[in-house]
Amino acid sequence: MTRDGQRGRGRSRRGGADGSAGASRPAGPVLRAVGLVRVYGEDESAVWAVDGVDLDVPAGQTLAVTGPSGCGKSTLLQLLGGLDQPTEGQVWLGGQRIDDLGERALARLRRRSLGFVFQAYHLVDELTAAENVELPALLSGASPRTARHRAAELLDHVGLADRSRNLPSQLSGGQRQRVAIARALVNKPLIVLADEPTGNLDSSATQDILRLFDDLRAAGQTLVVVTHDERVAATADRVVSLRDGALADDTALGSDTGTARLAALLNWEN
Repeated sequence: MTRDGQRGRGRSRRGGADGSAGASRPAGPVLRAVGLVRVYGEDESAVWAVDGVDLDVPAGQTLAVTGPSGCGKSTLLQLLGGLDQPTEGQVWLGGQRIDDLGERALARLRRRSLGFVFQAYHLVDELTAAENVELPALLSGASPRTARHRAAELLDHVGLADRSRNLPSQLSGGQRQRVAIARALVNKPLIVLADEPTGNLDSSATQDILRLFDDLRAAGQTLVVVTHDERVAATADRVVSLRDGALADDTALGSDTGTARLAALLNWEN
């Protein structure tokens, strides 16, 4: 598959696109994309959802990915998280190339090293809040006792210790998203990937979620957050913007403290 000036564009930006650089740099970025392309369809009907993206995410950074609807934000996140396979390019996580792994190996890696937070929560309706949080730990081989202990700690951290036995249907949208965040953290992932995590929430619930993200940032958790909300993006350390599947801008937001960020959030309505 070809496209004038496109196939070589991502690869030409950075040496080591053959994978040697990532393998020899264990202290490098937690997450790296090299020449990432995702094409749906063929020939004239092909849609270039992600178009030659190069991206490094250092440990401890909160990165916001912004852009208009249909620009490829969610597709990029799925590629970074091993939920979709690139047409071209490479994805590295913790110094390991992951885009060429088989599905079983990818599933193990996702459980061990990645935490996902989705706009629609994706909780299991038949399980309580605690059981939803425990599930990834159990699937990763933790003992029931360890999984229960870790879930209780996390639900307490997100302010839902008293809701641990509630089903998702008995929780508000903001509470469900906090359960989803606890679930994403239960295996102590290298990185948390969040796709429009506040998209279904009102301003009050959004502030609660961003307080949690700020706590994670302060604790050194690496975060990549896809968002269309400029207020949410403004709380990140760095913002990249996509246009037509390609990176259009990459801006560091400085070294503001979490306190300053939260003060800005609390003044949204002023």
